[in-house]
Amino acid sequence: MVVRSVPGSASVATPHNGGKLFAPSAARNLQPLCDLLTEVAAKQGRALEIASGTGQHVVGYAACLPGLSWQPTEVEAARRASIDAHVAETTLTNVLPALELDATVPGWGTDLADQNLIMLSNLLHLISEIEARILISEAAKALAAGGRLVIYGPFLRSDELTNDNDAAFHASLIAHDPATGYKDDFDTMDWLQEAGLEMVEVIEMPANNLALIAQK
Repeated sequence: MVVRSVPGSASVATPHNGGKLFAPSAARNLQPLCDLLTEVAAKQGRALEIASGTGQHVVGYAACLPGLSWQPTEVEAARRASIDAHVAETTLTNVLPALELDATVPGWGTDLADQNLIMLSNLLHLISEIEARILISEAAKALAAGGRLVIYGPFLRSDELTNDNDAAFHASLIAHDPATGYKDDFDTMDWLQEAGLEMVEVIEMPANNLALIAQK
């Protein structure tokens, strides 16, 4: 992955005690995402979270889906430390130490095979189309038969931006880095199918986000 900085509008995570980072956006969308995964995810097996960020999400996921063994991942060392610090404050026994992973680099899908669930939130708009397609292809390789990939975040809808907030955010992303920006929902579904996955469902989420669920 090209090491990209992002505009301040894309991610705000502030330091807290014990090496933890805290992102208000992660706190806001955790419950809707837990509700989503409770509906669409396997209840047992292995779960991989790509780009786990601060670690706020994975502790929530692990609590609401205790039958899954969760593997959080991150590129940045500070965020991996934050993930482990958030987990350490809980009594959870189903979260592994954060793993260094750049999911836009080919090859990891074989190394992390047999996942029953792969969760990705709020990343596709921060990377290029080429990187997004590699990520999806590798995720497809990493899934076990019947496993599901869940992609959550903002999307273009049939190549259109549907509200002013999304238009402003998308514009700030591409002004900062023209290779990034919102991906089209139908293009992304095509990439999932080209990777050998079947679309299961598209779910409208709060704040005009989408969840795309695909299965191997």
